[in-house]
Amino acid sequence: MTAARGEVLLGETGCGRARRRAQIPAAFYYGMGLFLIWAGASVGSAQTAPRQQTPEAAVQLVYPRRPPEQTGPPVTITLADALQRAQRNNAEFLAALSDQRSAHEDRLQARNARLPQLGFRSEYIGTQGNGITPNGRYVTNDGVHVYREWATVHQDLTANVLIGTDYKRSQAAEAIAAAKAEIARRGLTVTVTKTFYALVIAQRKYATAQEALEQARRFLQLTEDTERAGQTAHSDVIKAQIQYQQQEAAFTEANLGMEDARLDLSVLIFPTLDENFTAVDDLDTPRPLPTFGEAQEMAARMNPDIRVATETLRQSNLDVKGAKGAFLPAVSFDPVWGLEANCVATHCVYTSLPEAGATPTLGYTIQATLTVPLWDWGTLRSKLRQADFKQEQAQVSLSQTQRRVLAELYAAYNEALVAREEVDKLRQTADLAGESLRLVTLRYQGGSSTTLEVVDAQTTLITARNAYNDAQVRYRNALATLQTFTGNF
Repeated sequence: MTAARGEVLLGETGCGRARRRAQIPAAFYYGMGLFLIWAGASVGSAQTAPRQQTPEAAVQLVYPRRPPEQTGPPVTITLADALQRAQRNNAEFLAALSDQRSAHEDRLQARNARLPQLGFRSEYIGTQGNGITPNGRYVTNDGVHVYREWATVHQDLTANVLIGTDYKRSQAAEAIAAAKAEIARRGLTVTVTKTFYALVIAQRKYATAQEALEQARRFLQLTEDTERAGQTAHSDVIKAQIQYQQQEAAFTEANLGMEDARLDLSVLIFPTLDENFTAVDDLDTPRPLPTFGEAQEMAARMNPDIRVATETLRQSNLDVKGAKGAFLPAVSFDPVWGLEANCVATHCVYTSLPEAGATPTLGYTIQATLTVPLWDWGTLRSKLRQADFKQEQAQVSLSQTQRRVLAELYAAYNEALVAREEVDKLRQTADLAGESLRLVTLRYQGGSSTTLEVVDAQTTLITARNAYNDAQVRYRNALATLQTFTGNF
């Protein structure tokens, strides 16, 4: 049975299952009804009301051409400026420099380890007396108070210390770190050069697209004028309109590419994202290419990869010497000058011999220790074998590095030669394409050419200019890659 209206079931007993009902006032239901009506109206108004955009939702992604806080003129950046700025902000290059500095400090520490170590030692030893004599209870202490004021010297003499194995090894490690820092610098140079000229070429392509758009607009106006004069068909106007729309799309893409290239360069050369700069276009400045003999000679002297492999072999040779030197005896010296007495003075009365009076306290003592390795269960010989393995590997690595560098040098030089030849050829092609467009346009105005010929000439000019610009950048990138083997020339 269900509860009657105005009643709610409170519970039932376990014996007779009798139900007790409690009466709820009618005002309760009246109030609940008003609440539900108000809640429904609120929900409906919320669904029909237009949603207000938050400031975050209303923000649109735009290119940070010039941040609000930058009101000055844009900074002019040359390739040399970009390289200097990148070396101050690139984390990988700075890490390589930090490793080089750390290796330099390791070399200084290895040099200092071969020199005697000086020190000063001050001690006080308080000993419980025996109650009968003025001596202390410990047999090594002749009084209750013992003072030590020592100037100490320590020197270890081993085979490796005498021939300077560790110091020479640290020199090789410093040379390796310096070569790796140079590798990082040259790699960063290639990266910055490619990014810098990517922006330069994007700027050129933007200018080319802008000029092509203007040419398409003028040609569209020309076809419309000739159509109104009854000299051309409407199909020429349609073709010109298609050409104009295509150039509009190409102009938009060129603008996007230029902004993307600007962002990429900004990340490399600035500590914060800043696009308030202009890149200097120096692609037309001639850059000479040395002969292959000169490039090969510079690579043999200044190639950091070969330097790393050579110093690694030198380091492995020193490791073999160090492993062999560990089989030889070692001597250590510990001279001490100062006092060890019951008082801090140049003369002191010993409590154990008061009848001797005041005796001198200052003096020296020398402790020399000879260590001879006798048996270590083959540990030293195992370390020698490990050093031999690394030496053999270093020799193979050096040979392979020399072959690889020579092969890559040939490839990089050939790439630079081909790129330089293409620059000269494509420059002529771009000039011819510009002259061809001029002549075809004049013939079209005279009624001797078709619309397709004009459009084709425009497309050829754009393609030729972009190819010429790409060839110039290719040559500059090839020079930068070649200089990773030879150094600057």
